[in-house]
Amino acid sequence: MNKNKFYVTTPIYYVNAKPHLGTLYSTLLADAAARWHKLLGEKVFFLTGTDEHGQKIQEKALEAGKQPQEFVDAIVPEFKRVWQHYNIDYDKFIRTTDPEHKTAVTAFINTLIEQDDIYKSEYTGWYCVPCETFVTVDADSAKDADGVYLCPSCNRTLREVAEESYFFRLSAYEEQLLNFYENNPNFITPKDRINEVISFVKSGLKDLSISRKTVSWGIPFPGDAAHTVYVWGDALVNYISALGYGQDSPQARENFEFWWPAEMQVLAKDIVRFHAVYWPAFLMAAGLPLPKRLLVHGYILMDSQKMSKSLGNAIDPMTLAERYGVDQVRYYLIRQMAITQDGSFSLKDLEEHITADLANNLGNLLNRTLTLALKHGLERVSPPTGDDGACSASLWEERSNVLRDHCSETYRFYWEEMNKGLYHVALAELWKFMSLVNAFFHEQQPWVLAKTNRELFDEVIAATCHSLRAIGIMLWPIMPTKMEALLASLGHTLELGKNYEQDLRENKWDKTFVLTMTSEPLFVRPESLVAVQETEVKEKKQEQNVITIDDFAKVELRVGTIEQCEPIEGSDKLYKLQVNFGELGMRQILSGIKKYFASEDLIGKQGVFVTNLAPRKMMGFESHGMMLFAKDSDGTLRMSTVAHNVPNGTNLQ
Repeated sequence: MNKNKFYVTTPIYYVNAKPHLGTLYSTLLADAAARWHKLLGEKVFFLTGTDEHGQKIQEKALEAGKQPQEFVDAIVPEFKRVWQHYNIDYDKFIRTTDPEHKTAVTAFINTLIEQDDIYKSEYTGWYCVPCETFVTVDADSAKDADGVYLCPSCNRTLREVAEESYFFRLSAYEEQLLNFYENNPNFITPKDRINEVISFVKSGLKDLSISRKTVSWGIPFPGDAAHTVYVWGDALVNYISALGYGQDSPQARENFEFWWPAEMQVLAKDIVRFHAVYWPAFLMAAGLPLPKRLLVHGYILMDSQKMSKSLGNAIDPMTLAERYGVDQVRYYLIRQMAITQDGSFSLKDLEEHITADLANNLGNLLNRTLTLALKHGLERVSPPTGDDGACSASLWEERSNVLRDHCSETYRFYWEEMNKGLYHVALAELWKFMSLVNAFFHEQQPWVLAKTNRELFDEVIAATCHSLRAIGIMLWPIMPTKMEALLASLGHTLELGKNYEQDLRENKWDKTFVLTMTSEPLFVRPESLVAVQETEVKEKKQEQNVITIDDFAKVELRVGTIEQCEPIEGSDKLYKLQVNFGELGMRQILSGIKKYFASEDLIGKQGVFVTNLAPRKMMGFESHGMMLFAKDSDGTLRMSTVAHNVPNGTNLQ
């Protein structure tokens, strides 16, 4: 049965600190997916939320002097605030502290117990508290200075843990998992990540510990209150608890049966094993369908390091939005951070892409079109029509039809890549089309046609408006606010619930546009924060170089006459000067000015010298001072001296 629905999830985020750019990226990918499928006329359910149990939260709450529930209640609103600010249109925000989630986890664990897929034993292993996972160590595993093993993910020290635990019979599902991967080669995007998963499963699965006795902050294990359900038996269940799993009401059961399984689950590569191995095995054991696709993205890197709260190199999304704009940041992250690999984030790159892609390309195209059309009284733009008032391809000029064909081809490619979750590939293709529209506009020279061929002028504006409309609709999942503004300036509104798939695929170019000039440019070139930061650094450096009058008073500047000047053998820079300072006597001073002055030009000249420097030895000779010079614009040195001869040894005031 085709339900015409799309269920997409993000990972649920750990609430040990505020959201950062990495968590925003995952959520933006899911939001783009949800919005895209809304454009295709599908019913969409978008789930995000927070993981609030575990030892790490318990310890953070203790550090803050709060109870765990009080601690998580204070942080969760920050996630909702950031998501709202970035126009993330989720349908439900699940929390693992929600009563319905606890009900679902209890029901899910009980189902596995009834299936005899859970048993009690003892576990010993190396455990990472920040990552909340056990780590397999060997002779090559990294250790700290005290010989304690380090976590390969976050580089923190591991704890050796030995405790009683309930285990899930993960090893029993090895063959079923391998068969599933073979029969569902598109289960993971990008495809190469599934090879890592298959290799892990083939190496032999060990049964999975799913409870803890040492952690009290969590959901009590069914039938044994001494144990708490461990993260993977708790957090993973959120994807079905949010739909009503485990609840008795007919409405909850109907809701779950309609929406599950998920069409797409978005996650970062560091948790792919849990979602591609543990989660499917859990679902197999519970007799539930498996998700159709995992969209697994790489890390956002800062200075070649993964961006994360635990490493302390996270960027505040709210600061970025305030500086550059919400949709601009959305576009940059989704376009430039290819999900197939890790992506490097830099403010300079962000600024360059906003300027080139958005302000100079898309924004400028819209502005030129509106300005030129309205300047020549073309407020209502219609396609060319025949005597019967109908529009057909034969009525457009050849170059306009070529542009329309490119628009159709772009949409078909865009549709395929967006459905795969390869948004960066889809956007790259769309920008190629945008460049073609800009080239068409420039080559047709409508500013000339307005005076020489009014009919063709109207057609060029109409072709450009049709192209901009298609671009605006395709870009809406990425930049919803800006694209709604773009469409509004063309006299169009986005109708959610309408299936734009047929509209864009047919691409009839039979629309009428009513143009209005936007009150402000769609995109502006950002003032460079990088340049501001560089200026601040320079100013700080200058501040650090500021000295007090007491510092200056320590420097002894005196006038002296150069009596002798000799080159130093073996040096192409140094002169050895004998300088007369009157009552202070003669001083030997070395100066690297050989390439600027002949020795005879210096003898007999008065100059300014620092005379209280500590002696410095160069080329086997001691220098007892320093001669001062000024450098002009072409790099030539000029002697610092006084306007009139003064007695040798005179102190500068």
